[in-house]
Amino acid sequence: MSKIKGAIVINTERCKGCLLCAIACPKDVIAVGKKVNVNGYAYVQPVRMDDCIGCASCGIVCPDGCITVYKKKMED
Repeated sequence: MSKIKGAIVINTERCKGCLLCAIACPKDVIAVGKKVNVNGYAYVQPVRMDDCIGCASCGIVCPDGCITVYKKKMED
């Protein structure tokens, strides 16, 4: 049986750090970072990318469309 591996890419320049994505993530993959973007917002970053299942909950709730979700089928 194959397993789905997920990956996310965050547009850090558009992110406002609202944390809706971190709240929506069932695997706690996303957290706010210490760095700020050009607009002065502390943006979110993937902190546990290996746990991402590609559910796209983060991308769906992002009000600014900052998150792109990729899915890859992994063979056992």
